[in-house]
Amino acid sequence: MADISQHGPQGLEATRAHYLALVQKRRLYGGITLAIFVLLLVSGFMLADERNAGGFWNGLPQIFDFPADVVADTIPRLHLLPQHIARYFPALIETINIAAVSTLLGAVAAMVFSLLATRGLARWPRAIPLFRRAMDIMRAVPEIVIALMLIFVLGGGPVPAMIAIAFHTAGALGKLFSEVAENADLKPVEGLSSVGATWTQRMWLGVIPQVAPNWLSYALLRFEINIRASAILGFVGAGGIGYELKNAMSWGQGKFDEAAAIFILLFLTIVLFDQLSSYARHKLAGPGAH
Repeated sequence: MADISQHGPQGLEATRAHYLALVQKRRLYGGITLAIFVLLLVSGFMLADERNAGGFWNGLPQIFDFPADVVADTIPRLHLLPQHIARYFPALIETINIAAVSTLLGAVAAMVFSLLATRGLARWPRAIPLFRRAMDIMRAVPEIVIALMLIFVLGGGPVPAMIAIAFHTAGALGKLFSEVAENADLKPVEGLSSVGATWTQRMWLGVIPQVAPNWLSYALLRFEINIRASAILGFVGAGGIGYELKNAMSWGQGKFDEAAAIFILLFLTIVLFDQLSSYARHKLAGPGAH
């Protein structure tokens, strides 16, 4: 304000011109960035379309052919849907069990990794980069790659899927848990340290009670994701309802009513657990959470 009053209207005009020049420069940089992004998007799409077996534009009119075949094959056999749902329900339970166990194992590992990788809480501060890179590797490797490797060693079944999902969950939740732990109040930790508490006691009594609601909220969200992941891994022979869906779809016409029953089971399960976990997360992370 002092500079403007000293220079009068000329100073005000110069400041305004400088501000408009900065705004135009920012818009120019934003436009260039957007143009580069669009160019990369278009070129990536064209490259993928060329390398695709059929071509996107040629196959686009056929996008609804498979759903139409499923509906056409299912309508005459609607009376068999309850029987199919009851038949594949145990496979659905297996899928849910895979997701639950892998989420539990991954969350426990994530708790340990996050506390060891959080500044101000780590037991070995110099090893923080090591634990962070370990979690990066766990997140970077897709579950399906780990599952395929384990299936080659252990054979098909739910165990490879459980290990693969737990491995990826540990890295994903470890990152989230660490970010939550960084915001924890250190006064309880310092108080416990002053009376001679061990590192484990400081974490268990001083940190975990503060972060437990948010940790549990993230774990529930990850459980939803793992249900979908366990169903997808069934396509590569990792058991569960995904394996049954692959078999039903592979048979083609005449088995699409069974595929429709599996689709219904999966849809209802995902909706159910999505609603339950969303309700629990709101309760835990809401204003009244303790």
